[in-house]
Amino acid sequence: MQNDSAKFKNDFKKRLYAWVLRLIKFIDKLPRDSVCSVMGKQLLRSGTSVLANYIEANSASSKKDFINFFTHSLKSANESKVWLSLLRDTQKGEHNELQWLLDELHEVANIIASSIITLKGKR
Repeated sequence: MQNDSAKFKNDFKKRLYAWVLRLIKFIDKLPRDSVCSVMGKQLLRSGTSVLANYIEANSASSKKDFINFFTHSLKSANESKVWLSLLRDTQKGEHNELQWLLDELHEVANIIASSIITLKGKR
């Protein structure tokens, strides 16, 4: 049986993976215009990077390396928030799905940021 920490980490990884899958499907359904093409590609890079850096942190060689990957994951989450907000404010994409993606990303980013603070011993 997993302890609470291991269960949380596993559940969070699944949650993040599910978010990226929904993000990819959302991007794939964006209108085929020049604005969505550019923003969609940027969002795809930053959004998938949130998950990739989180996963990479799990095989970090040191605590400093681990924190560094978490920090990159948080930066990618913050960049993704910008692209999603711009798509929302230019009324591109399905509004309810876009809002869910933003809300979920906000929660994910808060969890990652809280983890970084804990890891740095500032709490």
